[in-house]
Amino acid sequence: MVTFSDGERLLVNNSDLAGLNDAIVSESSERVYPKEYTEAIAAIEERHKQELERLSQELRIGLQSEATARAEAQVQEQIQSLQQLFKQQKEENIQLQQRLDEMEGLRKLEIENQQLQQRIQELEHAVEQRPSQQWGNTMTQQATKVLNKQVKQALEKTIDLRSLAVEPPKENAQECLRLMGMALKNLASAMNNTQALEAAALILGSEPTPIAIAYRAEQLEMLPQAVSDIRRVLSKPGCTWQEFLNVAQEYEVIKQDYWAELTSEETNLITALQSVSSQSDTIGLGSIVAHADPYRTLYVERGEVVEDLGEEVVVAWDCWKEQSKKTDRYFRDELRFWQPQ
Repeated sequence: MVTFSDGERLLVNNSDLAGLNDAIVSESSERVYPKEYTEAIAAIEERHKQELERLSQELRIGLQSEATARAEAQVQEQIQSLQQLFKQQKEENIQLQQRLDEMEGLRKLEIENQQLQQRIQELEHAVEQRPSQQWGNTMTQQATKVLNKQVKQALEKTIDLRSLAVEPPKENAQECLRLMGMALKNLASAMNNTQALEAAALILGSEPTPIAIAYRAEQLEMLPQAVSDIRRVLSKPGCTWQEFLNVAQEYEVIKQDYWAELTSEETNLITALQSVSSQSDTIGLGSIVAHADPYRTLYVERGEVVEDLGEEVVVAWDCWKEQSKKTDRYFRDELRFWQPQ
């Protein structure tokens, strides 16, 4: 298609235009697409561009993650190496401390040996300065102090609080243990020492608490008076089981304690009085009784026959003293002689 200068357009073969190239104005060879195609192509190009950017960003992130992982692995290896080094240094420090403790112990032993040597020299010098006739079988005050110190150290090493609690000393045993227990209790309170508190509880026979130990100490304070009262009633001519019970029931809470303080003759006398009392078949005026039915609460309670009605008796129960009804009537076969639990 050729457009002439006057605007006319004719279809001409290319061969006919061979000599007229300079005068020909050809149309542009660029292709022109419809608008919807152009927009679609632009959208595709934009998506390709975004995809390239995303892939580029993922590549950068992947490279950074890999570098971070390698760095973390290196840091972890360094931490493990430092921990191992710290462990080795700690073991070396422990060994060094043990060596220092051993050296300190040797140094103390050397000082003690020097002190002992000096003491021996002082004693030898003191002996040389005194005539032999002034000595006889005596020792100087310095020698006595040395001996007392050695005896005290030996006792401190041999006294075992647990063995004392199991087998107390023969002479004034309970009082000795009570005082020792109170001393340990005071020491535990002053120094907040749990072991001293447990030792005091073990000696006194109570729970390892300050309240229980104090309560037990109060009980043991009654022990000398209890032993004195019981021995006084046992020494009376014609002492009966009832007379003994009237005194013993006041110290029922420390029965085991005062029983351990009594002599074998005194305990045998108490057993004999109880045996004679239990052999009596007749419940009469003044008898100390309890209910014979083990399913009744009065089976373990203490009562006294205050009136004899023939076939029946009137009993005043100790547990009813604070109630409006203090007595009740029973047949004799409903009762039994009361025995301390």
